[in-house]
Amino acid sequence: MREAGCVFAEDEAELLLSAARTPAELTAMVERRACGHPLEHVVGWAEFCGLRIAVEPGVFVPRRRTEFLVRRAASTRPDAGVVVDLCCGSGAVGAALAAALPGTGVELYASDVEPVAVRCARRNLPRGARVLEGDLFEPLPGGLRGRVDILAANVPYVPTEEVGLLPAEARVHEPLVALDGGTDGLDVLRRVTAKAGGWLAPGGILLFETSEHQAPDALAAVADGGLVPGADRCDERYATVVVGTKPAC
Repeated sequence: MREAGCVFAEDEAELLLSAARTPAELTAMVERRACGHPLEHVVGWAEFCGLRIAVEPGVFVPRRRTEFLVRRAASTRPDAGVVVDLCCGSGAVGAALAAALPGTGVELYASDVEPVAVRCARRNLPRGARVLEGDLFEPLPGGLRGRVDILAANVPYVPTEEVGLLPAEARVHEPLVALDGGTDGLDVLRRVTAKAGGWLAPGGILLFETSEHQAPDALAAVADGGLVPGADRCDERYATVVVGTKPAC
């Protein structure tokens, strides 16, 4: 595996050994990993916020840096009663928020345009969560308008011309729709910020990741959508999270 370019070959080998049920399965898993398949797709899960998130081939792998978004959301609105995980992928953000928010009874919704992601999210989200297939807000029930306390939108933000520079694990094995954010990487983000205010409750928050150099334009998009913009940076995770807050009145 080290010859195949796996930087943490020993650690990955231990994980594959623990995941394989038979020698034949181990051989197949090693071959897939050596051919460049994401480790998470090979073993079938990813660790995220202390949870084991099921991840199928063709589904975006949750990044550890996104744990910062979850912490930011939970600490800002620990009283949240309605949560939406937009562009949910495997449902990792929604699952982590459901686990992090105190108490019980959080009303949780998740949506994604990719059928395989929807199927995967249904495996990961707690009983009672509604996982819907469709483009952004399109599949959400109208009764959610003006009620959402936390709207987490893990939108794609890689500029189209830079997608080809991504590691092969991402550009070959993850869905393009989860990576390509358009010309400047903010096309999908602007679609979200334009409509988020209509779905948020007073005091509700929209959160999404972006790169550090995209943050000024992302903050402007939040303000254009009628939300109060803000941003946080986590150097440990190399994560930049933009937050838009709907005014309380």
